[in-house]
Amino acid sequence: MKCNVGGIDRILRIVVGLVLLGLAATGTVGVWGWIGVVPLATGLFKFCPAYTLLGINTGRNCG
Repeated sequence: MKCNVGGIDRILRIVVGLVLLGLAATGTVGVWGWIGVVPLATGLFKFCPAYTLLGINTGRNCG
């Protein structure tokens, strides 16, 4: 797995993931909110499989 998520993209993924998980845990949004695991994981691991398929790389200086 080569790093392809970086900078602001990574921060936004983590924040969105945590917000969705928080809303799901409190019952505000329902079961679909647990999908927040996906952006949280891609932000933490700095790798997005969809980006690989689409040829996108926002992690120019991954290290």
